Amino acid sequence: MSTLVTDRVRAALAAIDAVDRPEIWVALRPAEDLLTEADGLDTRLSTGEELPLAGLMLAVKNNVDVAGIPTTAACPGYAYPPAEDAEAVRRLRAAGAVVLGSTNLDQFATGLVGTRSPYGAVRDARRPEFISGGSSSGSAVAVALGLADLGIGTDTAGSGRIPAGLQGIVGIKPTLHVVPTDGVVPACRSWDAVTILARDLRTAERAMGVMAGGGRPWPADVRLAAPARPRVAYPADLPELSPAWAAEFGRQVARLEASGVDVEPLQIDVFLQAARLLYDGALVAERHAAVGAFVDTAAAGDHAGSAGLDPTVAGIIGRAGHLAAHDYVADTARLEALRRTAMARLEGFDALLVPTSPLHPLLADVAADPVGVNSRLGTYTNFCNLFDLCAVAVPAGEVGGAQFGVTVVGRTFDDAVVADIARRIESTPRPPALFAAGAVGRPDGTVTPWPLAAGAVGVPLVVVGAHRRGQVLARELEELGACWDGPVRTAARYRMVALATQPPKPGVYRSEDGAELVGERWILSEAALGRFLAALPEPMLLGTVVLDDGTTAVGFACDAVAAANGTDITHVGDWLAAPTPGESPATTAGRRAPGPVREFIVTALSRGSHAGTRRP
Repeated sequence: MSTLVTDRVRAALAAIDAVDRPEIWVALRPAEDLLTEADGLDTRLSTGEELPLAGLMLAVKNNVDVAGIPTTAACPGYAYPPAEDAEAVRRLRAAGAVVLGSTNLDQFATGLVGTRSPYGAVRDARRPEFISGGSSSGSAVAVALGLADLGIGTDTAGSGRIPAGLQGIVGIKPTLHVVPTDGVVPACRSWDAVTILARDLRTAERAMGVMAGGGRPWPADVRLAAPARPRVAYPADLPELSPAWAAEFGRQVARLEASGVDVEPLQIDVFLQAARLLYDGALVAERHAAVGAFVDTAAAGDHAGSAGLDPTVAGIIGRAGHLAAHDYVADTARLEALRRTAMARLEGFDALLVPTSPLHPLLADVAADPVGVNSRLGTYTNFCNLFDLCAVAVPAGEVGGAQFGVTVVGRTFDDAVVADIARRIESTPRPPALFAAGAVGRPDGTVTPWPLAAGAVGVPLVVVGAHRRGQVLARELEELGACWDGPVRTAARYRMVALATQPPKPGVYRSEDGAELVGERWILSEAALGRFLAALPEPMLLGTVVLDDGTTAVGFACDAVAAANGTDITHVGDWLAAPTPGESPATTAGRRAPGPVREFIVTALSRGSHAGTRRP
């Protein structure tokens, strides 16, 4: 029987003992419970059960419920025993992940520093005199040190992205509410998001695909990838960054441009104005609405010390309870006006690239100025949730011994787009892992966008000519947000002809004397497919096509007149290897692109693997 999970649990427990960083955890599960659970997972694997996250160790921020562990939100007096796992935790465990324990955080997720906790300040993974970043501090450091493969965090003002950036790991902050917040202690209910932390983007995406879905519905026109040459904005000015950090950000912009991205500076003053509204305006009243009754009662009864209230957090939440309702209404209106202006400036861009954090403070810096330092850390994160944007934070090297990270920010539901762009940036300079799993991805190297696993509807589309990746018409699919899904072949029951049109087109029709034809598959949203098919010219007809694996799909064939008048090129088998008019097949051996074509399209409308299938 497989002992994969058991072996990995034993290794994780040994690594936790070896690193001796108790401030990471609020509570660790007993070793006996972990090993019993691991044995059960190994048994299930041995029977052939599919567990996509089997063997991955999970650390959960202690404002997210884990059955059997008190939820404290880093305030002992607030603790309660949850009856069941939070929905996000339940889904990851059902997929085979093992919860090691609950991690420390800035109390009530109010802070970006990782020091506002009676369980101790969480220190940087590599330089213990520096902060970890917060509020998802324990989860981030557990992942950075390799004690866990995955970390659940939460993010309202940057609580998942800031520690990811400072710890040199990946943090996915999804579109608001696509990950259920059931079983999560709210910070600001309107803008809270459950996030995932991992050491690489593929693993983070696999976990996010399992964790998300079933809440806020994906739109019919959701984009599933960035174009081959995306257009990305970056701040024209970089407030709060030191010259060295600003220079490194400039190098990352240049690196992104060298990878084939069009980059342009953008004035982001309206983004920064919105960021300041979160704490300097009345929006902070949402924090009092979340836990203010508890904080006020503990403070009024002079029990703040025994309850374990952090004085900075208690002050922020307590003052928020005195804000006037009309000020909150005015600030939400102001926020909406800023959002409209900001989105107008982003028109035509696929994403915005920003530094994740403008600095990496010492513990002593935070002790000397806890509010001021925290405010500076949120310069490039606070606006994101207020504008209902999605984001991926990725490591991007080092500056003076500090981890440097950037964040790709995108519009609502552009989660797959920002992940696609972040893949071009992702770097791997991380501290040596004491214990970590490898990346989780598909064997053929392609990446399935995680929204497809989380309920977004995708329609497979198989193309045989100039819409194949890298060819002249592929941009038409890319502009619709299509994701390339790899090569395919039809069953041996089709013939292909070169149509006598300008530009040349292939036509495909069914024949008992047919052959396999080479193609590629893309995945599009329903709305994108409708727009694409509406533009198809004659002589294409809708029909059924069989692929070489026996699956059937709905597709298009050319009409009988066009087929009869075309030049048969079935023997070539691949439209991209077919000779152009006037050339012999010998002159085109090994050539990939014959020139501009508009191809026959095989459209697989069956949704077996890409139609929002809910993972365990």
